Amino acid sequence: MRYDIDGSMLQSLLPFITAAEDAMARLDERVLRSSVGEGFAERSHFFDAAGALWVAGELVHVEDLVLHDAHMDSRAPSHELTIAHSVLRTRRRIWTGEPAWALGASGLATLTATLGVGEGSTQETKRPDAEIETVEDGEDEDGPLAAELAEIDALLARSQKLLDIHTGKASAGETAAVPATRRNDDPLGLLGDDEWDEEQRLAEWRSVLPLAEALPPVLGAAILFEAWEKIEPLRRQHWLGGLLVASHLRARGKVTSHLFSFFGGLKLVRHERRRARDRATRLQAFLEAMHLGAAAGLKEIDRLTLARTQMELRFRGRRSNSSLPELADFILSRPMVSAAMIARHLRITPRGALNLVNDIGIREITGRGRYRAWGII
Repeated sequence: MRYDIDGSMLQSLLPFITAAEDAMARLDERVLRSSVGEGFAERSHFFDAAGALWVAGELVHVEDLVLHDAHMDSRAPSHELTIAHSVLRTRRRIWTGEPAWALGASGLATLTATLGVGEGSTQETKRPDAEIETVEDGEDEDGPLAAELAEIDALLARSQKLLDIHTGKASAGETAAVPATRRNDDPLGLLGDDEWDEEQRLAEWRSVLPLAEALPPVLGAAILFEAWEKIEPLRRQHWLGGLLVASHLRARGKVTSHLFSFFGGLKLVRHERRRARDRATRLQAFLEAMHLGAAAGLKEIDRLTLARTQMELRFRGRRSNSSLPELADFILSRPMVSAAMIARHLRITPRGALNLVNDIGIREITGRGRYRAWGII
């Protein structure tokens, strides 16, 4: 499939490109100069992780994600919550790396946990020096674990053959001798499809990067996300495409103050437009998602700035070693906080955390007398 843009399509996309470019430039400048910029950047990780699951059709509460990240779950975490936490940790990993790290071969190999590496990478797949030795005839054949050990040895031998084939170290005869197997609990081949080569699909998606770099940043990001949706490189990490789009915007210098919350804006666009048959409609939807995400970010900055000003009035004139300024920064960096989270972060007792919360005057959002939480709404 071709991903280039012709003149007629570019003309129809120009209003959406202009709106997205302007909104994202305003957001980046506000976050860069704002006193709550660091807190906004950290909060966006949580909201974007929940948005990624929303776009996939799953509902994850941001409050549950905050508690799960703090290892303070109120209940057993669901499968969706675990995936959302993976998105959260991946966003943090991308943000702490170099701007273009996630789009490189080594970055993709790390984020996708693939066995092979792309072009230009110096990493190599580790392989044991010695071949797997089989149990000699008559050795422990009557032992209580003989059958289990033999099954393990056979599994290791098959795995080694598959690794040799994957790395190209197996001969043609060995390649033909390995039969195509399928899991008994996966009759449709959804988990072990040999025809679904993730590394090849990732390489195909990376081939679109030069085209995206030759276009304006927001249009290139839309092209990359459309290609990700069409190629579908990863089955279990399909949400990674939105994070790579944010990494592309950061690498191009469009949004440098934080990792842009692409899913936060994409969930505000109707599903019919995101999945439209017409390519121009899809690109318009992705550009509009960037515009809406940037507009929502500007409103969030205004809300956090107002909350910061109100909290500063509470601890203005306090002693220099007061914990209230540090508490204010912690509150701004999380969608919600609990007394236990505050106590752990500030290294104080839960009773002391409650006293600080009363002094700073933040709003309680649970409406309960016990197991309370506070946040900026």
